[in-house]
Amino acid sequence: MEKIRVEKLYKVFGPQPNKAIQMLEQGASKSEIMEKTNCGVGVNNTSFSVDEGELVVVMGLSGSGKSTLVRCINRLIEPTRGKVYIDGTDITSLNTEELRKVRLKKLGMVFQNFALFPHRTVCQNAEYGLEIKGMPLDERRKKAYEALELVGLAGWEESLPDQLSGGMQQRVGLARALALDPDILLMDEAFSALDPLIRRDMQDELISIQERMRKTILFISHDLDEALKLGDRIVLMKDGEIVQVGTPEDILTNPANDYVRRFVEDVDITKVLTAESVMKKTEAVGYLKTDGPRAALRKMRKNSISNLFVLDESRKLMGVVTAQDCARLVQEESRDLASVVCTSCKTAHLDTPAQDLFVIMQDLGYPLAVVDDDNRLKGVIIRGSLIGALAERGGN
Repeated sequence: MEKIRVEKLYKVFGPQPNKAIQMLEQGASKSEIMEKTNCGVGVNNTSFSVDEGELVVVMGLSGSGKSTLVRCINRLIEPTRGKVYIDGTDITSLNTEELRKVRLKKLGMVFQNFALFPHRTVCQNAEYGLEIKGMPLDERRKKAYEALELVGLAGWEESLPDQLSGGMQQRVGLARALALDPDILLMDEAFSALDPLIRRDMQDELISIQERMRKTILFISHDLDEALKLGDRIVLMKDGEIVQVGTPEDILTNPANDYVRRFVEDVDITKVLTAESVMKKTEAVGYLKTDGPRAALRKMRKNSISNLFVLDESRKLMGVVTAQDCARLVQEESRDLASVVCTSCKTAHLDTPAQDLFVIMQDLGYPLAVVDDDNRLKGVIIRGSLIGALAERGGN
């Protein structure tokens, strides 16, 4: 279900915004518009949507319009033209009081600078939005403590901001937004002021929180690696326009134009591609309930393979058998296929990064099984096909 929809949004700064939009529609560049109208183009005819529970990263270089775009979505900046819908409600048509209610109920914002009150404790900062909503002290204090624990700041509730590191202060900002329990989090370059190691920790923290809470998140970033790590999808902007929207793999493997191609050319594709991207269909499988060693051998012989993955009746992976072990059972006139199933066979999850697959497959004498959350077999990876898939997509 759509939580955010942006339709043909423009933001022009300056004295002649309508003339500037007309020129944009006729193909004029930002520099031409500035020269002829003294107007700056922030956002140029952007349209996209964000689904419920999705983390979408809007990224681009400095001046691309990404921060202006996110501020138009909650109307910290008034759009010049276009529509923004939150849960189907046109935000651009709301009066001041209606907009205030939507912000308090549905939207949480985390800024690049921590924007903490220096004279308030960590807890008092985290509960600030709830205080504005008029929530009683005991209730808002409880929610603030819960949010601070969620971001790893339990025990720091009564400290002052200047007693915290930069990363910890950013966690307070995130807790303040989470305490409101908003449907949507807007995060404007939230981690860019942090040192690299702390920044990675905060990215991991956000991924962990998202796995538990499944918020709808619009995350602004200028860092491609950050976008690839966090985003379910990426909205890539240039000069106020959206140049491509897609999954990290879409952006890397099917760049929309030369600009996107240059943007992503130095990325290590193995960090983005997953087991699901490079697996292939299983040639044959055995079923523990119905297959004996003779049937297993027949399937292996027919498909020219020397190992066979064995499943139960619901396609859950039970393990792997070898042709050698099955042949021994036939000689012994045994039908007990379960006795030779190796139940400790290595597996990869669908979202296992390609760079990790080589380590898992090291010295592995059979294909790598790819399973879902329920341990159902979804496909297999063979070393040669993995290398080929990466080469096809431009991997190093």
